Amino acid sequence: MARLVFSLNLPSSHGFNPIPRNYQSFFLNQTGAPRFRAVRCQTNPESSETQEKLVVDNGSAGENSAASKEVEPSPTASSSSSSGFPESPNGDINRRVAAASVIAALALFLSTRLDFGISLKDLTASALPYEEALSNGKPTVVEFYADWCEVCRELAPDVYKIEQQYKDKVNFVMLNVDNTKWEQELDEFGVEGIPHFAFLDREGNEEGNVVGRLPRQYLVENVNALASGKQSIPHARAVGQYTSAESRKVHQVTDPLSHG
Repeated sequence: MARLVFSLNLPSSHGFNPIPRNYQSFFLNQTGAPRFRAVRCQTNPESSETQEKLVVDNGSAGENSAASKEVEPSPTASSSSSSGFPESPNGDINRRVAAASVIAALALFLSTRLDFGISLKDLTASALPYEEALSNGKPTVVEFYADWCEVCRELAPDVYKIEQQYKDKVNFVMLNVDNTKWEQELDEFGVEGIPHFAFLDREGNEEGNVVGRLPRQYLVENVNALASGKQSIPHARAVGQYTSAESRKVHQVTDPLSHG
């Protein structure tokens, strides 16, 4: 890139400076501090456009101009200073972040409310046979239910979560009230409404029962008491909204090993 350096010590005749004003040098300090000169040069011989550069001269006025340094303004600094305002954040990135936050919140809501379709069949599939539960030396939670029971279906996700949390310490048994196989157990535990949760200690003795729709904490605290080996449960008798067991549709299953 071509660079033109002009001397300022030329004599002036006829009372005027022969060097044009655009090529005059100016000095910030006369005691040896760096001096700056504005130089306008033509970088392309075929073009009429010129470019102005700021030249820093570290030497005296008589020193070789090769010691001068050119300082070019940063494009970013020029654009920022010319506008007078900081650059605004990228709007597209903000929209993407907002959309991702909404999707994450929706997924969390669905996972906690809908539990991805946990049903009574899922509970029955993971439950232990009643006879096995009474013989393995663990406390047991027996749920009397029916497939047509609306409250039973509604509570299934909560029961499933509790079962997954305590299944290593507590047995979970599902007994279908429509199955005539459990007539004796229905009478023994006094089942009048479903869902009916009976809480048994390690010897199979009933510590208490919870019937119907109640806060999830009732089940959690009772199951936790059984798992901890406590002598009693905090909610030995609690009744909420339930479905009458008198509406059951009695039938006989063909599989004698079925606990449903």
